[in-house]
Amino acid sequence: MRLRTILLLIASLFVLTTAPSWVQGTTPTETQALREAAHDHSAYTLPPQKLEQAKELFRARTTLHFVGEGWGILELILLLALGVPARMRDVAERVTKSRWGQCFLFVLLFLLLLTLLNAPLRIYGHDVGLAFGLSVQGWGSWVLDQAKSFLLTWIVAGALVMILFWIIRRSPRHWWFWFWIPTMVAVLFGVFLAPIVVDPLFDKFEPLQQRDPALVAQLERVVARSGISVPPDRMFYMRASQKVTGMNAYVTGFGPSKRLVLWDTTIAAATPDELAGVFGHELGHYALHHIVQGLLFSAGMLLVGFYVGQQMTQWLLRRYGGRWRIRSQGDWACLAVLVLVLQALNFLSEPIDNAFSRSIEHAADVYGQEAIHGIVTDPQTTTQQGFQRLGETSLEDPTPHPLVEFWTFSHPSIADRAAFAVFYNPWLAGQHPKYFQR
Repeated sequence: MRLRTILLLIASLFVLTTAPSWVQGTTPTETQALREAAHDHSAYTLPPQKLEQAKELFRARTTLHFVGEGWGILELILLLALGVPARMRDVAERVTKSRWGQCFLFVLLFLLLLTLLNAPLRIYGHDVGLAFGLSVQGWGSWVLDQAKSFLLTWIVAGALVMILFWIIRRSPRHWWFWFWIPTMVAVLFGVFLAPIVVDPLFDKFEPLQQRDPALVAQLERVVARSGISVPPDRMFYMRASQKVTGMNAYVTGFGPSKRLVLWDTTIAAATPDELAGVFGHELGHYALHHIVQGLLFSAGMLLVGFYVGQQMTQWLLRRYGGRWRIRSQGDWACLAVLVLVLQALNFLSEPIDNAFSRSIEHAADVYGQEAIHGIVTDPQTTTQQGFQRLGETSLEDPTPHPLVEFWTFSHPSIADRAAFAVFYNPWLAGQHPKYFQR
């Protein structure tokens, strides 16, 4: 009963903290713009040659995504059917009697095998980026990044798996709840440390103030209009052009590590007014506390996922555990069953995750367009042209398949965002802005 009470309190907290922005409802002006944008197909277009490339790229990415998801589940089923995880467990137990040693050795063997099995799809994905001119990263640099990512994954996964199996041994029925707590602690530390420790391992960052003080001065006008405090030392310049050709900007970090990052490709390609719009969008994430809301949303999804995952894992062990030579939940080889279940749940919950993501991205679009009112001459045209430029450089399909968009898109489509920008003007007589009242 006590555990159910705790679970109910956490669920209530999750609903109360995420509902204000996710379930908030649109303003009448916003609703009208969305309705008009749904029938507009001219805000984002591509010339015939680029349109053909965009559609081909969309097909390649869609195939890669769904084949990758399917293969990720199928490969685990095959490994379990062949008894591979049990053999890896036997190797780890023969090599050392130390639980820590067994854990990290088993995780290393397991990750190495999955990496090898997934390598063809990853290589194909990078080749697609090179073929369409979206990536300029050489194969040597790409392999080095993959190696760094593997090492980080092994260290973090090894520690978490050790904690998981320690908890399973002590609470076989309720491990899903008790493991959720250290997992969320790890997520918080990860979000906090990522911009300071992890991101610099893969890309080069500089203070934007040092790199382009004139741009900082322009962006501070947008900050001043928002009424929130974003010191220049929270703005960073990233040398993305060493690896990609696309445009991007993002908010990352948590607490003292929170920062706004602009790619050099974005700064080089966009006009000053468009940069103000891009910055306004990211400022929206900052001002509307989307990182915190995303963490709370993830916490709720993880809690449900762990509970369902534990139930499914126990059912699979009862039915197939003997055939797979897995002794119990506390067997190192059971990690493969857990990963299989969580992989399947992750695929099924993808539309929910992406619906939440699209909702906060749309909110940031609204905020960004309102934030540059009075700073740029025409916020509607500026924002629409910014999306046009973003779509062209990224070869975004103007008419993606609705099912693929629903299932896989973390942002509204470029076409929808550009059309909304054209029709959203809350400063007209009788209209009302959502986030700014002046």
